[in-house]
Amino acid sequence: MEKIVDKYRVFTRRAFLVGAGQAAIMAGLGLRLGYLQLVEGEQYQTLADRNSIDLRLISPSRGIIYDRAGERLADNTQNFKLLITPEKVKDMDVFLEKISELVKITDAQKADFKERVESLPRFAAIELRDSLEWEDVSKIELNSVYLPGVSIEMGEQRRYPLAESTAHIIGYVSAVNKTDAKNDPELLRLPSLKIGKTGIEKTYDTFMRGKAGTRKMEVNVAGREIRELEKRKPVTGDSVVLSIDKEIQNYVMQQLSEHKSASAIVMDSQTGAIYAACSHPSFDPNLFVNGLSPQKWQELLSNETYPLTNKALSGQYAPGSTFKMITAMAALEAGITSRSKTVFCPGYYELGTGRFHCWKRGGHGKVDIIDALAESCDTYFYELSREVGINRIANMARRFGLGSTLDFELSEERSGLIPDENWKLGHLGVRWQLGDTIVAAIGQGYILTTPLQLAVMTARLVNGGYAVKPWLAYYVGKHRRPPKTWPKMDVNQAHLNIVIEGMNAVVNAPNGTARGSRIQAEGYSMGGKTGTAQVQRITKAQRNENVQQESLPWRSRHHALFVGYGPIENPRYVCSIVVEHGIGGSATAAPLAKRILEFTEKRDPASKDIQKVKA
Repeated sequence: MEKIVDKYRVFTRRAFLVGAGQAAIMAGLGLRLGYLQLVEGEQYQTLADRNSIDLRLISPSRGIIYDRAGERLADNTQNFKLLITPEKVKDMDVFLEKISELVKITDAQKADFKERVESLPRFAAIELRDSLEWEDVSKIELNSVYLPGVSIEMGEQRRYPLAESTAHIIGYVSAVNKTDAKNDPELLRLPSLKIGKTGIEKTYDTFMRGKAGTRKMEVNVAGREIRELEKRKPVTGDSVVLSIDKEIQNYVMQQLSEHKSASAIVMDSQTGAIYAACSHPSFDPNLFVNGLSPQKWQELLSNETYPLTNKALSGQYAPGSTFKMITAMAALEAGITSRSKTVFCPGYYELGTGRFHCWKRGGHGKVDIIDALAESCDTYFYELSREVGINRIANMARRFGLGSTLDFELSEERSGLIPDENWKLGHLGVRWQLGDTIVAAIGQGYILTTPLQLAVMTARLVNGGYAVKPWLAYYVGKHRRPPKTWPKMDVNQAHLNIVIEGMNAVVNAPNGTARGSRIQAEGYSMGGKTGTAQVQRITKAQRNENVQQESLPWRSRHHALFVGYGPIENPRYVCSIVVEHGIGGSATAAPLAKRILEFTEKRDPASKDIQKVKA
């Protein structure tokens, strides 16, 4: 009997616990149901009314780009955009024709829109047209009940105040394409978002985009907004402050415009700050914001001067005689030459049965290293190169920033080429010849450099041998990117002094090749080196007939180069200039350098702090 009582007591306790648990669950469900009905009932009632809660993203303002003085190089203006959500449209062709009756839509805009419809998800609202006038907006809004899937977004449009002047350095933004969306699917959440495609806009795109806000709206069956339920403001993108000086940039572009195709870099030899980076001809980046017409795109692509290419960073040229300082440094370091050693130049140099000509037909006579640089005597460097060898020359060139990228911020930068024995054997399958060394010694043959690299080379020569590198962005948002403390290079200062003396003589000595371009304004001065790079080999027949470069087709003429620095007493500013097919460095590039360096020294941007602006 007692066992039966015990079992009954156990059963009763278990039944009580189970019942209590069930009661607790029911109570919890009741409380939750009451909360949903009483507290959130209105919202869920709205949700149940034909899914009429619409969550919309708000595009953030893109960060502004400033020059070193706080002047705007890229900003935003108000813009009305017409968006269409494809999944809400039955027949897109009919739909587009209907919209075309209200606002002007070009065939190119329709074609571009259809292409994006095919590549992007149908639920994503896609931009059909922007820059709508207020009258266009009114027409769309008035007929919105008959246009399912259409919406107007008031946003911002990127603007480039200096247009062509800064196009290559600032770059441009444009609509998200299939490749962009594949690499970053989050971009699809903002249908009207435009992202950086080139230049600074591309490099710091993720910083300048900002973060999207949200709007939770109650809408009726026709999609018309009834009221705003909730709003979270977007976060403006970070601003970027550059080392670029707008006045110098504009001035350099103006000077380059005198020529068919040219590029130039102006740089601080001590910090690496870029004050100007110009490539002429240029293009208007504002055209890319709204989408280029096929005709304009073809016009840019077919232009023989390649206006879309940033030649200051991407142009790869034989450096010509601007390379002679590297050969001189290699020879001085190897003990093959000195300040006093002389070479006789009869106007050529013989190697076996071959003859390598100096640019001066009658020769320069007896010259030392200063004379050889000042008068750009080829024969002197032919003689040195035979003993120095290409490997030593190549090693010195690389130490001065040639032949590889410089970790610059823009993806358009190219590496150039500094060849040596292993390079030729590995890439061409043949051994290096002494004749290859002779032509390399004067910056010809396989050697390729960019204007940016030539500016860095010049800076390292005149700044005391510090391995300075170029940079553009000083502030990105609140984060400061100060110039680094550059390491000291393993070069002899006495050798640098000899080369600098030669560069000074190029411009200021009576026999200097750039004597006619010296700065004569009191308190200002410059040194440098002229260069003329052959585009095609001068034949024996042309030499005998004394064929003039001016008589050749434009593309067959020599390139004109100059690298310079100033002032002489305390070299702070350097520049490099390449005038494509400009024939001669002395006649074409040196006068440009004179005007640019004089303007830069008078403006003296290094004496002024870079302005911090609100992020």
